[in-house]
Amino acid sequence: MHSFGAMSFGLPGFASCTPGGIMRLLDEYGVELAGRRAVVIGRSAILGKPVGMLLLARDVTVTYCHFRTADLSAIVREADIVVAAVGRPRLIRGQDIKPGAVVIDAGYNPGNIVDVDVDVDVDVDFDTARTRARLITPVPVGVGPMTIAVLLAQTVEAAEQRLGSRGR
Repeated sequence: MHSFGAMSFGLPGFASCTPGGIMRLLDEYGVELAGRRAVVIGRSAILGKPVGMLLLARDVTVTYCHFRTADLSAIVREADIVVAAVGRPRLIRGQDIKPGAVVIDAGYNPGNIVDVDVDVDVDVDFDTARTRARLITPVPVGVGPMTIAVLLAQTVEAAEQRLGSRGR
């Protein structure tokens, strides 16, 4: 709770790992954020809300939606950046994506994941969305590894801070 509050107010602290990983992906691929419109589909405290706050801190106009949002497709079609994190299989289809948009699929339906080598039910219909998106994350090898990388980096940073505060 402290980290979310700190992040929301721009104070020092650690970002939630998956949202932090998403931001690193966007940075690594040179996605211009300031002035863009993002739609975050999902409102969880560990993914949807934090990623929206991180985007907002980078001067992105953020709209939060969920699976019951009226006319979700029309809202998504206006977005330069789509972050799907709701856990509803193929809720977002290719025709919902604005041509040239960046699509981050961080959603999954855990009841259908059996083996990482097979297709999983994710929020974005990858095959149809990739024809319109400029950049799109595949599942399961897109956002997941970035989550782990951020977790490891923040663990090291926390350890260094703790050791530093003891005077080494």
